[in-house]
Amino acid sequence: MKTVRFYPVLLLAALLFAACSGDDSTGNGGYESETAGTDVLSDVISNSDVASFSISLNKQALSETLVVDADDDDYVENTTFDKTVYITFSTSGSATVEGDDEGYVSISGNDVVVNNTGSANYLYVLSGTTSDGFFKLYSSKKQGIRLDGVNITNPDGAALNNQSKKRTFIILADGTQNYLKDGTSYADAVDTEDMKACLFSEGQLVFSGAGYLEVDANCKAGIRSDDYVRFMPGVNVWVDSSAGNGIRGNDAVTVTGGVINVNVTGTASKGISTDGDFTLDGGRTTITTSGTYEYDEDDQDYSACAGVKADGNIVINDGEIYVKSTGIGGKGLNCDTEIAINGGTIGVITTGSRKKDNSGSVSPKGIKCDGNITISGGHIKVRCTGGEGSEGIESKALLTIEGGTVECYCYDDALNSASHLTISGGYVYARATNNDGIDANGNLYINGGVVIAEGSGAPECGLDAAENYKAYINGGTVVAIGGGLQAIDSSSKQASIALTTQLGTNIGLLSGTTTLLAYRTPSSQTGTALMISSPALKSGSSYTVSTGCSVSGGSTFYSLTTGCTVSGGSTASYTASTAVSGSMGGGGGPGGPGGGGW
Repeated sequence: MKTVRFYPVLLLAALLFAACSGDDSTGNGGYESETAGTDVLSDVISNSDVASFSISLNKQALSETLVVDADDDDYVENTTFDKTVYITFSTSGSATVEGDDEGYVSISGNDVVVNNTGSANYLYVLSGTTSDGFFKLYSSKKQGIRLDGVNITNPDGAALNNQSKKRTFIILADGTQNYLKDGTSYADAVDTEDMKACLFSEGQLVFSGAGYLEVDANCKAGIRSDDYVRFMPGVNVWVDSSAGNGIRGNDAVTVTGGVINVNVTGTASKGISTDGDFTLDGGRTTITTSGTYEYDEDDQDYSACAGVKADGNIVINDGEIYVKSTGIGGKGLNCDTEIAINGGTIGVITTGSRKKDNSGSVSPKGIKCDGNITISGGHIKVRCTGGEGSEGIESKALLTIEGGTVECYCYDDALNSASHLTISGGYVYARATNNDGIDANGNLYINGGVVIAEGSGAPECGLDAAENYKAYINGGTVVAIGGGLQAIDSSSKQASIALTTQLGTNIGLLSGTTTLLAYRTPSSQTGTALMISSPALKSGSSYTVSTGCSVSGGSTFYSLTTGCTVSGGSTASYTASTAVSGSMGGGGGPGGPGGGGW
């Protein structure tokens, strides 16, 4: 399986944790279709600031190792086919067939129908080219369909229509180029049968092999199964859908590996859609959406595009996924149940605006879940710049960050939870240019990790807990700046200092002559209320803050530098405290510059 390395981030992680380890207790409760020669390497995400990284569709193959699980029937290597039938499509005459000893195959021009009424498992090998044909299959047994340099266009319906409800392997023959295209209407549709995509299957669809498949869908979805869809390491699949979803598995969609590119342009269309779970375990998936919104009569609200839409859970364990959405209300990852990010690499960019009127509303989001979101690993970058409602990571329940690297740059809240929000580890950069950096509509707990929270001007804050709730800092290195300060409860286990500062300047925090850290304040779109918390701060002790200082050496995560030395600047003394008095948008009234007040 491909390993993604982020050398600058990992090196910084080691240095920051060495310098800033402390109490980790929980206490207190490419935007456009790619053309040949223009591949954009996806690892650009590891080398660019969240405010400027880019996403493009990318056909470049991965170096993957296929490890076959002998107990998993989705691996074609665990299946033996009894017979092989070869079907060759023709540009000038009728398709031909070899190996059809039982007479299961009927051909009319380049319309090929297979009706396997026997008990054997068949492998069908498709090759050749037709501009007016299809392959249709009936069977009560599992089968394989090997695409061996085939190009099928069906102007009247699906190019490949599998009516079998058994597992079907789509095998992309190594080194081959394969193309499937449907028409803008489905005149071939049969009233008693489904035909919901350019490549449609009633049963499970499992893609394997080391070839290339391109699906051009013009009426409905690109690839769809009324069961589940799974992609294995080695495959290279490109789906372009102008009307429906790109890839849909009713029961589930699983990416075990491979290169998946999806471009959808239809109204409220989804790059990948499922009524069940979406699971990413490897490979690289890139999705672009550009369609506008529509009114959903069932939900009595507006619906918009999404890179991934799962009615069940979204689970990301490894691999890479990148989404760019440019339409109104577009989302990167959208989930109804729960999201668990355990590893891998995620990049999301949304640029669309919000739609809101008396009929309802739909807002752009980077990662949105109606249930809990838990992040325990991985590298996440989210940028949402479409105006009001453009939030980075939003949970309608609990939002928990236990590890990994999370970077969000947004117009609205960078991180938002409808209930409690907890950060216990990892690296978090949350920048909101017109709202709060981190906004909990419940209690806010920071128990560990490295956290930079940058809100906009008054009354917005870097950190914000809801009215009648509290914020606690029990560990970690925390810098928060905005128009106001969120009050920090006195029962917190770690001390902080608070002050007014200047924009676009270096701030150094010293204990005696030892530099604890340095932070460069934003140059615009924020306030001057600053709070710093560190495991090195002791409640009741005095510390020096140097404003306008020079910073040398050290390791930097965005605007925060540790292991450095500061010199010069104007200095003032501040007393650390476990309690911080809030001001403006942060709750509570203004305090003095000592004792952790503001």
